[in-house]
Amino acid sequence: MNDEDENMSQDADNAEAETSSVNDALVACLTEIERFVGTSSWGGPPRLFALVRTVDLMKAEPALVGQLAVGSPDSLSSIEQDDFRPGEDLARALAGTAWGEAVDGAAICVERVFLSDQYANEIPDDPDKAATFVAAHPQHQEVRVVAGALRDGSHYGVARLVDHPQDLLGSVNLVPALEAAVLGTLT
Repeated sequence: MNDEDENMSQDADNAEAETSSVNDALVACLTEIERFVGTSSWGGPPRLFALVRTVDLMKAEPALVGQLAVGSPDSLSSIEQDDFRPGEDLARALAGTAWGEAVDGAAICVERVFLSDQYANEIPDDPDKAATFVAAHPQHQEVRVVAGALRDGSHYGVARLVDHPQDLLGSVNLVPALEAAVLGTLT
């Protein structure tokens, strides 16, 4: 085995280790949230969700038993926080959010406009000017991201581009800062 083959093997092992550490219940719940939010039109405000174990939710709210499906003992259900109004500073709003012990995790759905890396050197340094520039650029893209985390530290993100509605992207650290901010609400 040459050095290149060995590096490729190590990369595959690292990818497999990352994949095996992904919480399947979290991925399934974030995917469900993205599909739910996707039934609305694009351009909505950020939406915050508490994540709870479905079996615990059914114990606490027996009237929901017929409405919830439990795929495994670890299945998660999302509860939208209708009163979440982050204003202009989402990071600050998340930093001020805390959950009670009954909540096992949290997720946030945000929609953003971005440009590919090839335009990075054209974007102004000033945040307000940068936002205006990106929104007005003819090559901008719109993305919906759902980032979530659990109290055990696992986190994940899923995303859908408006131009590719059939494709759902997903990864640990898809949006690291957002995943970290959601995780911070759980500590």
